[in-house]
Amino acid sequence: MNWDVDPQALPGCSIEGIRVVELRGRDEAELQRFFAQAPDYFLAVNGEPATPNEAREELQGQLPPGWRCRRMYWLGYRDGQGQLVAVVNIAADLLALGVWHIGLLLVDSRLHGTGLAQRLHVDLEAWAVTQGAEWLRLTVVLGNAKAERFWPKLGYVTVRTREGIRMGRQVNRVAIQVKALAGGQVDDYLRRVARDRADAQ
Repeated sequence: MNWDVDPQALPGCSIEGIRVVELRGRDEAELQRFFAQAPDYFLAVNGEPATPNEAREELQGQLPPGWRCRRMYWLGYRDGQGQLVAVVNIAADLLALGVWHIGLLLVDSRLHGTGLAQRLHVDLEAWAVTQGAEWLRLTVVLGNAKAERFWPKLGYVTVRTREGIRMGRQVNRVAIQVKALAGGQVDDYLRRVARDRADAQ
């Protein structure tokens, strides 16, 4: 899918020495290598390392049938040597206007525990607000202990748990989590995104 992204519309980065770029098809091989260096993440969520076509499929930006978004961003965070230190996938206005979905926030394992992920998220959140986001949404695979600890510390709350979600080789139980960016209440979000109600089919 060819998403028309204005380079001026990308988030900034408050971390000295790191710049944000949009990842495109030409970055597939580099993204694939980045994925290959994160086996723990892919084993936790997919039950297997990154597949040989993982980066290509991700950069194509395919959404589940019937889902729509205004724009999909693949963001690469490069250090002073131009090397990727983190990647983010985020979809603008997914499922409803003002709802932005973080599909992936992955930091180089060598930088785990440095606070980089939290600082990137602060910048990402601030940027999303300037672009019209009112809610951030994401999916946490239950059993992925790092993610289960990380996201609630940033203010995310679970609105629904779903069973039987196939991801790679495994079938997961997942938590749908959201964070209000404009003072909204969870009931407001659930009126906007009915599929995330606990009693929705």
